[in-house]
Amino acid sequence: MSKPSDLVQGTLDLLVLKILDLEPLHGWAVSQRLKQVSGNVLQVSDGSLYPALHKLEQEGWITAEWKTSELGRRAKFYSLTRLGRRQLEKQAADWARLSSAITGVVRLEEA
Repeated sequence: MSKPSDLVQGTLDLLVLKILDLEPLHGWAVSQRLKQVSGNVLQVSDGSLYPALHKLEQEGWITAEWKTSELGRRAKFYSLTRLGRRQLEKQAADWARLSSAITGVVRLEEA
């Protein structure tokens, strides 16, 4: 299982932005969606997720609104802003370039 410390710096921001691009979610649901779509490979602790959400909110990339969750409890729901969508596009392009470069190196064969 990957831990946030195993991920490339800044990857958690990209993953959270992408998840919130699909629909507004509360923190626990973000964590569960990440776990689900990664086939249980990526799991993020509350100690990493909530500071990341706070940072993204401070940057203006997401907004938060208190609502009632599916369990009837009050929860802070996060959604992507227009600025957040632009940041997501930039980070996704950066990730594609970086991951392609890394793949090229990993696939090197001896001459």
